[in-house]
Amino acid sequence: MTSNTQLEINDLTPDAFTAYGWMLGKPMPDGNGVPLYTNPATDFWQEHQFNTGAGGDAELLWVNYRSQSTEIASLEKHLLTQQAIVPLTGAIIQVVARSADDGSPDLSTLAAFHVPQGQGVCMRPGCWHATRVADAEVTCLMLTRRSTTVDLIQHLTTDASATESAITAIPAHQLETLQEQAQSA
Repeated sequence: MTSNTQLEINDLTPDAFTAYGWMLGKPMPDGNGVPLYTNPATDFWQEHQFNTGAGGDAELLWVNYRSQSTEIASLEKHLLTQQAIVPLTGAIIQVVARSADDGSPDLSTLAAFHVPQGQGVCMRPGCWHATRVADAEVTCLMLTRRSTTVDLIQHLTTDASATESAITAIPAHQLETLQEQAQSA
């Protein structure tokens, strides 16, 4: 069943994304207790303290996203870990929804964000999500939990049930294209 609601693509800001997790790639903070270093050659600072959940090991993944489909008909979530995605070669559209009390996607919170190259998002455990690209393939760096990756690959390639993730169908929503968004602005 297709929803008549078109899903608008929002600009990524820390406040707009806070219900789902954290925006990554903000300007260097003024300090205020945040570990940072700056000199004429380099700057670095703590952006986020990543949490894999109890007993989890963090891993970096290289991910190539290619889906340009404007239809969002399923969502995925990870139960134990945060998951960070940073686009390296272009922008992505990150679709997110909070979990309802029963753990299903709360479609009243369904939102889409334009995540430019060089910024990123870190989703809370239980945040439902899907990723799309506007043009061609986009390579992203992903920070996740190693056992969640193994569990998800096993689920996607065999009949094994996922224990650290869930994927569910939702009534299809149409993602507004970037061209439509520019025309309506």
